[in-house]
Amino acid sequence: MAPKTLLLDRAPVSASGATDPWSDTSTLHNLARVHCISADAFGQLDMQSDWSSRWTTEWRFGRTVIGCAVKDLGEVDIATSVPVRRFTWRTDQWHRPGLGYLVSTDRHHGFESFEEELLLLTADFSGSLVEALAQPFRLRFQSVNGSVAHTPDYLLLTNGTPWLIDVRPAERIEPEDEVKFAAAAEVALAVGWNYSVVAGWRHHVVGLIDTLSAGRRHLADPLRLQEQLLLAAADGPQPFGTLVGRCSLEAVARAHAIHLLWHRRLGLQISGPLTNASTIRLSSLHRPAAGGW
Repeated sequence: MAPKTLLLDRAPVSASGATDPWSDTSTLHNLARVHCISADAFGQLDMQSDWSSRWTTEWRFGRTVIGCAVKDLGEVDIATSVPVRRFTWRTDQWHRPGLGYLVSTDRHHGFESFEEELLLLTADFSGSLVEALAQPFRLRFQSVNGSVAHTPDYLLLTNGTPWLIDVRPAERIEPEDEVKFAAAAEVALAVGWNYSVVAGWRHHVVGLIDTLSAGRRHLADPLRLQEQLLLAAADGPQPFGTLVGRCSLEAVARAHAIHLLWHRRLGLQISGPLTNASTIRLSSLHRPAAGGW
């Protein structure tokens, strides 16, 4: 089956007229506002028949930098690579770098901006993340204006197809950026990866993911409140306040409900901030079979 090319054949996600997604089945693509690369940017790439041999990538393994043609990317042990470019911290810089902890990998990962930090948190929430490689490689490609270099922001290894991702707010995307994104999209397509430019987020996504992330770590449950929540949710979608009110200790049940929402055992309709009126359902991935659990 051919990989999904999320930028080449889909328009950016729009909040207006779109169906509100459920958190337990949401993907990065329907949470993010994905930038659609222009046809003109693809037209500026020099893609003669041998382009995959002429376009190269540089990967770093420890202190060793290894070059690889695009056509040979399938032979690279990408999981053992390190960022090809170091993260820097200075008092006078405009961007906001840091390290973010991910439950999926049980490690901290680097980011260079608040937007990249949001991407990591959302990828962690997706439930399918295996590894997040920041600044994974440096791409050198040919355009009508000559040789160009570009370092994508992340390569996300998942339970399915890897995702190559660039993060750039929509208002900061320049024509020269479009050409680099087009080249990265072609490389991803050639190697069988997904590719997206995350240019923003749907309404309420940032606040909700931040709220739910408070419950992502292990939570002891001596009162078996999670079991009570799941049994109550089996009765069908209901308001958050009603669901937690059916538990033996409502105040503590709220924390456990957020934990179950983060881990996708419960689902939240993403139509606004989390309130007592928010609709909660039992996750479609954790519903009991007929006759019991």
